[in-house]
Amino acid sequence: MLRFMPVGDSMTIGSAGEHTWRYRMWQHLRETYGGPFKIVGPRETLHDQATGTADSYEYADPDFPRAHLAGWGEGWQHMAPLVREAVRAHRADVLLVSLGLIDLGFYTNAVQTAANARTFVAEARAANPRVRMVLLPVIPNVRAASDAPFAAEVAAFNELLAKTVADLDEPGSPLLLASPPPGYDIAFDTYDGTHPNAAGEHKIAEGFAEAMYQAWDLGAPYAAVPS
Repeated sequence: MLRFMPVGDSMTIGSAGEHTWRYRMWQHLRETYGGPFKIVGPRETLHDQATGTADSYEYADPDFPRAHLAGWGEGWQHMAPLVREAVRAHRADVLLVSLGLIDLGFYTNAVQTAANARTFVAEARAANPRVRMVLLPVIPNVRAASDAPFAAEVAAFNELLAKTVADLDEPGSPLLLASPPPGYDIAFDTYDGTHPNAAGEHKIAEGFAEAMYQAWDLGAPYAAVPS
């Protein structure tokens, strides 16, 4: 049985009332993956924007495996110290990772963020030397549209992330750099310029799904994203 663990920040944990891209990915895998699989991770909740706490179970559809390692306001530097135990305890085989925007926005520059990504990879492999990882580039948000230095940091980090994947990829523990979600537009695919709406959820799931299908022949092409 293949065990997938979604890892991410606010775009991955989602907030009360949403489906999340994790739900869309589970639907896709259920329909296209030919063998048994499980979604794993140490957390299950959504973020409640009304209270500022990650204690909500108010999913738009709660009837799915909600496990994850994601947190509102958490980035590479927060997840690197947690991923070894999460992978070990939940026997994760494939990590679907969407991190970096919060790091660059509040905590670390591109070089520091890339160093934390390398630490994350090493920590995950310390728990499972054969773990596979799919890493999604940072999707520029509304801040990048008006803050040129921030936009430059995002672009610089994405280049460093590609180099990290190239440097650390191993046959026994492959790393994939997913392509940016096709056609992702913050005006149409987010509700606030950063966090995905239903269309954005599908497109993020599509980014991961297409990478795994093209590189590993896992699953199938993602179904048409609703307009």
